[in-house]
Amino acid sequence: MPGYVIGNFFVYSVINAFTPGPGNILALNTVTNYGWKKGNPLFLGIFAGYYVVQLICAVFVYGVSAFLPEALGVMKYVGAAYILWLAIHIAFSRPDRSGGEKSASFWKGFMLQFVNVKIYLFGITALTGYVTNYSTALGLLRIVEPDFQGGVLHGHSVFYTGCL
Repeated sequence: MPGYVIGNFFVYSVINAFTPGPGNILALNTVTNYGWKKGNPLFLGIFAGYYVVQLICAVFVYGVSAFLPEALGVMKYVGAAYILWLAIHIAFSRPDRSGGEKSASFWKGFMLQFVNVKIYLFGITALTGYVTNYSTALGLLRIVEPDFQGGVLHGHSVFYTGCL
């Protein structure tokens, strides 16, 4: 993989890690309402859930590349279109005014990631747009997707969002 592709992939990952998604917004809201210490279990849940979902994405992309290789080209555009649609809807959304008090927990953060469509398409788009052009080996997909993006970028994103 050429160096410029790795650089582009890194920039794409950093930008997507810090864009407002459900995990980032929940982390920021939790720190605002409960403080950093009470929010730690939620942050760990968000991180763990993200890691598991990215593993699922890596296995999915590997399966598609092995059994339906022509579908990967279509997935690039579908994923990019969804992320654009999501960004537009987040930009024009209004806050929820319900005043219910809720607690922060590991399982709430963990389970949030399984319904977070943004990270599924983010993971699939990242792999099909940057990695599968050079390799579709399951070992590489498993390392690039959850370890790099989940471990480094999303962990820092949730940490720094929570610190603000």
